[in-house]
Amino acid sequence: MTPGPTVDGALVQWGERLFYPPNRIVKVPPTPRLDTLARRKAAVIRRRIEATVLRRAPQVMVKVTGGGRGMRAIAAHFRYISKGGRLDVEDDRGSVRRGRQAVDDLAEQWRHAGAKIDDESPRREAFNLMLSMPQGTDARIVKAAAREFAQTELRGHRYVMVLHEHQANPHVHLSVRAQAADGRRLNPRKADLHRWRETFADKLRGYGVEAEATRQATRGAHHRARPIGRVKMREDGRLPGRDIAEPGGERFYSSRRDALEAWIHIAQALGSSGTAEDRRLAHGVVGFLKDSKAFRRLLPRLEQLPDRQREQARAPTRTPQQPELTRTRPDIDWER
Repeated sequence: MTPGPTVDGALVQWGERLFYPPNRIVKVPPTPRLDTLARRKAAVIRRRIEATVLRRAPQVMVKVTGGGRGMRAIAAHFRYISKGGRLDVEDDRGSVRRGRQAVDDLAEQWRHAGAKIDDESPRREAFNLMLSMPQGTDARIVKAAAREFAQTELRGHRYVMVLHEHQANPHVHLSVRAQAADGRRLNPRKADLHRWRETFADKLRGYGVEAEATRQATRGAHHRARPIGRVKMREDGRLPGRDIAEPGGERFYSSRRDALEAWIHIAQALGSSGTAEDRRLAHGVVGFLKDSKAFRRLLPRLEQLPDRQREQARAPTRTPQQPELTRTRPDIDWER
């Protein structure tokens, strides 16, 4: 027995709210039949639900860790991520350099690549990114996926990347010149960071590594993310005492309330399905919600939402279109 259109429709309606931001960009393939498209969308949502609630797939991390306001700061960051030239530095053209002099020469190339960058600048001339995966992930695959991420998301910009595998979590440091070859300037926003996480996860999956880019609200994360500055200070031993990230305010819990409501609708739809697989997934969703401290705290509060707010939450949203990624696979998800 196959799931009915009501189940698929509920999965698409509420699953899109869970796994994609409101201003997400969707690439839709050439117009198939509507019922076929709905089934394909629902199948994607099912895969993401299963990865999140049953397999608890590893979550990728993509962070902006700072940026250089002038060439002096950029060159210092090159030396830091390359450990003084001891690690390989790969640029946007695929060239690999090693050695302190080679790193200094690369910094001088950046100074004159486009508008000249002075030693000090009133604006950010480069952005520093870090792409990371949990311990146990093959560091070579992390670097390969980061390379493909940069080729896709940072096209037209000069950048350098360095793999760090001496710590528990393999990660890649990326430094990207803010001004592109055509004069456009990089200015990453929250929606950009979520898209970057999605892209990085997609590249990892292309190498057979299970990876997800589920938002914290969707996972019911109880704590806010620690600022990267505090993380670095703690790693360096410069932050005494306990460092516990406390839950946020009303905005923090509002996002969790919205996610919880969507999860409940999904669990109800899956539980009413005629297929055993869907009903098994519904039990997985219930267990997932019970495991989340934030969701457990909010379950009584969900019923107190005003009716008007609940109706607005159900209203469909329109989303713009996005150019497709440079690398595709035969089994690529419909939303990518």
